[in-house]
Amino acid sequence: MAGRSVVVGVGHYLPERVVPNSEFEKTLDTSDEWIKTRSGIERRHFAAEDETTSDLATNAAEAALADAGLTADDIDAIIVATSTADLTFPSAATMVQARLGMTKGFAFDVQAVCAGFVFALSNANALILSGQAKRVLVIGAETFSRIMDWTDRSTCVLFGDGAGALVLELQEGEGTSDDRGILATDLNSDGRYKDLLYVDGGVSTQSTGHLRMQGNQVFRHAVEKLTKTAETALGTAGLGNSDVDWIVPHQANIRIIQGTAKKMGLPMENVVVTVQDHGNTSAASIPLALSVGKQRGQIKQGDLIVTEAIGGGLAWGAVVLRW
Repeated sequence: MAGRSVVVGVGHYLPERVVPNSEFEKTLDTSDEWIKTRSGIERRHFAAEDETTSDLATNAAEAALADAGLTADDIDAIIVATSTADLTFPSAATMVQARLGMTKGFAFDVQAVCAGFVFALSNANALILSGQAKRVLVIGAETFSRIMDWTDRSTCVLFGDGAGALVLELQEGEGTSDDRGILATDLNSDGRYKDLLYVDGGVSTQSTGHLRMQGNQVFRHAVEKLTKTAETALGTAGLGNSDVDWIVPHQANIRIIQGTAKKMGLPMENVVVTVQDHGNTSAASIPLALSVGKQRGQIKQGDLIVTEAIGGGLAWGAVVLRW
């Protein structure tokens, strides 16, 4: 027998305001066709003026708890993956904790940009396997619309706001790759690539800053690194690419998603794709896609899922889990 971190609930939340590509045509030298062809994005959601990351996260958390048939009292820890927390401190996770009425346990944020949810999931798994928590609420939530340079047509059309959440619970498995739950994780970072994707501001530089990206360079690293981390995690689990039912990738760009699937030798029919509706929601994109994938009837219990992401840092990683 072996302890496993099993997904028992999943949920998501998207702000009401939907922004189609055509809206950018009014202010930028761009077009719906240009954005669609290069990114696969057709629309995205933007948070309302009075809506913050912790608001989005709380709504997604409530949906995941309802899906699991649990309440906040059943949760031992909350991890929020975000790069756009409401305040410098306290963490968005403690704000969610308060909003849910959870008065015990602990909560903290993880910052690994677009790879944040993979890092948060890996940390949640470690907390469960080490006996520090039995149930962990893992959330990815972002309001990237707050850090866009609206004059930069190469970046501002790519990102959106949203949140996704899942509940991980300690369950007993047989210790084989047939077990439900997280089977393997793989995390990486290389700080030498900071200038490829970053925000040119922050607390100790006394400004909020805007997102800056060398898109072609990020693309070059993405397909290779995402394929390698996915295959490393699968290897750790004693599995191969052909065992995968679903790739649930970070939803940044349809070309990266297609390139990674192709390199892994898997058809696009085995990939959950939501980028057309949500844009790049950074740390929220994977839990959003998991929730939408379940809602669509794509992801079913027993399915083997590999989820991978790369973001600023550069930071990248993968998690292999059986649903």
